[in-house]
Amino acid sequence: MAELISQLGNDAVDLLSRLIKTPSFSREEADTATLIQAFLAAHGVQAQRQQNNVWAVSQHFDAAKPTILLNSHHDTVKPGAGWQYDPFGATLEGDKLIGLGSNDAGASVVSMLAAFLYLQRKDIPFNLICAITAEEEISGANGIRSILPELGEIDLGIVGEPTGMNLAVAEKGLIVLDCTAHGKTGHAARDEGENALYKALVDIQWLREFQFPLVSPLLGPVKTTVTQINAGTQHNVVPDRCQFVIDVRTNELYQNQEIIDFLRAKFQSEITPRSTHLNSSRISEKHPLVQKGLAMGKSAYGSPTLSDQSMMPFETLKMGPGASARSHTPDEFILVSEIQAGIRDYIELLTGFNF
Repeated sequence: MAELISQLGNDAVDLLSRLIKTPSFSREEADTATLIQAFLAAHGVQAQRQQNNVWAVSQHFDAAKPTILLNSHHDTVKPGAGWQYDPFGATLEGDKLIGLGSNDAGASVVSMLAAFLYLQRKDIPFNLICAITAEEEISGANGIRSILPELGEIDLGIVGEPTGMNLAVAEKGLIVLDCTAHGKTGHAARDEGENALYKALVDIQWLREFQFPLVSPLLGPVKTTVTQINAGTQHNVVPDRCQFVIDVRTNELYQNQEIIDFLRAKFQSEITPRSTHLNSSRISEKHPLVQKGLAMGKSAYGSPTLSDQSMMPFETLKMGPGASARSHTPDEFILVSEIQAGIRDYIELLTGFNF
């Protein structure tokens, strides 16, 4: 067992190096999808692919058994300013592997693939599907959401994101609201017109002072932040239109549509959500998988960052190697030892597990 896991660990690190060297910005992941598909084929697994999403099903799939999904993403953001290393260099310095997407979420990708390869031939009381998907960084329509109908019924999901292999049992949701206050144009020198900017400020001030009453013990309150505002065409014209954007981070005690309906009833400005499907999620700390993780010495917490969990209509746990604070930062890195530990932890978590 130890020898096989060690070999899978070496293979995982080699794959991650190749993934880092292959740019895979959101909607441009075709080449890394090909690498992942080839990796599975080299290990005797026939993978399926739809656009830039790749998935494989455990060898002895039995429709009578429950199914667990292992999912992570192979797309990355674009590298920002401040990199001292080549973002696509996959530079290895001792235990540290440096490169874009190494931490978010390449380490989870390769650790899950290795754990899947180890477990999928074992006599386990559930089916496993390992899906490495696209467009997570933009919550895109051609990512995990597009292939869920192809995967069949899923009973439980583990979503690979950098959590230090601790248990993110809750995750905040997201709504982006485009708001428009309407007025009437007029000359600024005369007492005429209706200033849409002032109308918008009334709503913004109300929102600044308002707190949604239901506060999650894990995720805290719903957080609303006005992040953009735009009005006016020139200094002497009363604006008849003011647009502003609200970033809403929801907790699991509210559905997104519920938040939207409430704000529409309070605002004089028009509200248009960009989407409603990125809901908050939570799995009970009494769930057997969470209990198994806690018994392994892992800690449970609520995550403020969004992931593809938000698109999954079944119970999910977020767990993966690396640290969230390294994501989207210059000189992003993962430790090789974190990948090796991640593989072992995924295997231990699922070995002997039953619903």
